[in-house]
Amino acid sequence: MTPALPRTDRGRLLLVLALATLVTLFTATVPLLRDWFDLRVYYGSIDSWAHHGGRVYDYRVPGTPYGFTYPPFAAVAMLPMALLGLHAAIAVALLLNLAALAVVLRLLAGPDWRRHGWYGWALTACLLALFEPLRDTFSFGQVNLLLLALVLADATLLATGRGRLAGVGIGLAAAIKLTPALFIGLLLLAGRRRAAAVATAVALGATAFAAGVDPDPSRFYWTEALWDTDRVGRLGYVSNQSVQGVLARLGEPDRAVWAVAVLLILGVWALRTRRAAAAGDWAAAFALTGLAACLVSPITWVHHLVWLLPSFAVLVRAGRPRVAGALYAVLCTSVVWLWFDDASGVDGFLGSNTYAWITLGLLLWLPAGQLRPGLRTGSRSTSTTTAAPVPTAPAISPASVQTDPCTAAATAGGVVTAGRAGAGGAPSEPTASTLPADPKPQSSSERASSYTADPSPS
Repeated sequence: MTPALPRTDRGRLLLVLALATLVTLFTATVPLLRDWFDLRVYYGSIDSWAHHGGRVYDYRVPGTPYGFTYPPFAAVAMLPMALLGLHAAIAVALLLNLAALAVVLRLLAGPDWRRHGWYGWALTACLLALFEPLRDTFSFGQVNLLLLALVLADATLLATGRGRLAGVGIGLAAAIKLTPALFIGLLLLAGRRRAAAVATAVALGATAFAAGVDPDPSRFYWTEALWDTDRVGRLGYVSNQSVQGVLARLGEPDRAVWAVAVLLILGVWALRTRRAAAAGDWAAAFALTGLAACLVSPITWVHHLVWLLPSFAVLVRAGRPRVAGALYAVLCTSVVWLWFDDASGVDGFLGSNTYAWITLGLLLWLPAGQLRPGLRTGSRSTSTTTAAPVPTAPAISPASVQTDPCTAAATAGGVVTAGRAGAGGAPSEPTASTLPADPKPQSSSERASSYTADPSPS
């Protein structure tokens, strides 16, 4: 039996304060902060480009081999940083990430988000603070949450019958970072050719605009930088939780093996995604695409796994909050870093790739295309539907409902997708690594595992 959660507002307030205290102690003592390394890469590159006549891709963070690796449009989008000091840029990045997280939660929670109340959202905030990909995203100053918000905005447009406006968010995300381009494939599989055309046009238009602003970086990126994975980081580094990372830790250098694995994954993705879209289950279709993108990208650092959040929404919506909670809890543990020094042996193969196994398992078994009649989405005629059953998870339950704390982690941000809803200094050591500081820490060497341009496959 699980203990009953408090029923009174005072009891709930005390519980939230206790949890917030524990979360604060955990984040202050267990995970080591990343010292805004990625943001310092962005800032230094933009500052050199805008104020010192340097080239975007020539800048390196002092003492490291790492510099800007995103497509040229990302640099253009970040140009406003040239007007700020570094500390102001950090503050703005924090605010933007918080705003993007709020948008993501709002879109995943669906139209009934208000009924979760302050109590549910407070518990959600505590849970999210433990989620390693989110901790890394904030601590590195990364852009993944912003891209996820753009993509989920399109998912919501499709799910609520406003598909004529869909595609812009995906196009912008793909122009900033290449991995979200797989969502254009989703639109094609789903027969949404107009949305796919809009997304493609936006991505190409943004890319052309960046080339017009400064042709030289565009030429260098598309002809040289894109194909140089050494600019991004070491493939076998334990933070790389893609299929390529798994193979690299096995010592398998053959690109043909990776290509075959990618084709198999894309085949599973195409089959499952098409079925989900045909059933009007846009939440699952977008969640599956995020999973596949993480697996097939040559480099998927741990902070990229914020793309798994929609999958937890789907699990909760499908009535499997305990499964969602168990998987979410593992992704809070930073367990892969136990094999930072040595990923050999059976335990290394299984343990160092834990997050990749979770991603692959979700791609294979995530409930998809199982909406009941009346929960079908994707057209205006069906935009008024019955909301999905609310699971017993405190972060997504009304304040008056007694919930099971064992399912708390399942909400991963209050994520319940209704039928008509959308989708769905301190060394910069890897999060939660308890090892002593490496002479070449992540923020200054090969542990700089987050400046991925996600090369093509990036």
